[in-house]
Amino acid sequence: MKKYLALALLGALVTGAALPPAQQKVDRETKVRDDKKKLEASGYWHYNDLPAAFAEAKTTGKPIVVVLRCIPCEECVKLDDEVIEANAQMKGLLDKFVRVRQISTNGLDLSLFQYDTDQSFAVFLLNADGTIYGRYGTRSHRTEWQGDVSVEGMAKALEGALALHKDYPKNKALLATKRGPAPEFAKPELFPSLRAKYTPFLNYEGKVVPSCIHCHQISDAQKELALQRRQLTDTILYPYPHPKSFGLILNPKERPAVLKTEPGSDAQKAGFLPGDVILSLEGQPLLSLADMQWVLNTTPAAGATLKASVVRAGKPKTITLTLPDGWRKRDDISWRVSTWGLRRAGLGGMKLDPNPSGKGLLVGHVGQFAPHDLAKKAGVVKGDILMGFDTVTNPTSETGLIAHALQVKKPGDTIPLTIQRNGQTINTSFVLPAP
Repeated sequence: MKKYLALALLGALVTGAALPPAQQKVDRETKVRDDKKKLEASGYWHYNDLPAAFAEAKTTGKPIVVVLRCIPCEECVKLDDEVIEANAQMKGLLDKFVRVRQISTNGLDLSLFQYDTDQSFAVFLLNADGTIYGRYGTRSHRTEWQGDVSVEGMAKALEGALALHKDYPKNKALLATKRGPAPEFAKPELFPSLRAKYTPFLNYEGKVVPSCIHCHQISDAQKELALQRRQLTDTILYPYPHPKSFGLILNPKERPAVLKTEPGSDAQKAGFLPGDVILSLEGQPLLSLADMQWVLNTTPAAGATLKASVVRAGKPKTITLTLPDGWRKRDDISWRVSTWGLRRAGLGGMKLDPNPSGKGLLVGHVGQFAPHDLAKKAGVVKGDILMGFDTVTNPTSETGLIAHALQVKKPGDTIPLTIQRNGQTINTSFVLPAP
């Protein structure tokens, strides 16, 4: 957002246009209500009304595009604005769909809408009978989303969904695995940690924002329940692995197409080459990077061999990708909103960043208030260098320490810490809290 604000200011200076008032901030309640007013007035989108969209799709025979966009989260805001405003190319594609703008997950059918809920922008492309053609929307950084998604990439995904819809229902069996098994909780508000706080509906008669279940709260609820049950598996801790974790870098402006592979990575060893267009993975047609992540999310953490169908220089080719035991652990979860709860549970409220010197981890933040203040009570301060954590010496990964604390240790265990501050070594500790 800072980059786009800077560009806007630069443009104003060049053109002589008036600068936006520096203090003019819109509160969250106003943002949500203005979004509703604007979109309902346009008549182009069904606003938080999935039943009406499915009814229209059954009548018209059109496919459905559902844009799940948390308001007023700012990540991916420019992409969302461009989709909602619909430039000529995008509008021509969107006109062929029944369009839904879904701004909350209250009452959302989680047996259908299974996706990476740490995101604030996600897209589903559907048939009226609930068959999923594809997903769109990926993030591997808190704010830098340009390497994962683009308007051009979403347009390609829409085109792919239209092609699948044209062949439907002949390809229905091929699309069956794009939908997973029924989850334990059918709606977000049924999770134990959300049940007493939320209803299936937004409260437009009162305060809208406090009544909204944000996407990331589903991730929070899943992880909190797993911690309480002592069942925080790699599948839950590292959801929707990014292909970057095994060295595959895709072009965000295309349907899954290889931009490059990292030297020595599993992707390079498998034989992926720049320019390869990945048509399917494990038999599932791919419309986007998010579609690939759906397949990866259902791949065992203990390792697997996956078959990818690609087109290289106009010719079909099959590539075998081998993922070893523990492959999920390479994924970065530091950007995820739900990781803050894991930092509280496993790191005493510390946020740990790579240390530019290469030694240990830099303490980038220490929680100041309960229940995130255990590290603070142990004497840790921002700027310390963490050199030891329990039995881990010279740690290099915050994610690795979270996994150690929450999968190897248990609540009530003491975690010894070794920190460096101004050239001095300090030994302290904290006790892992109950979930």
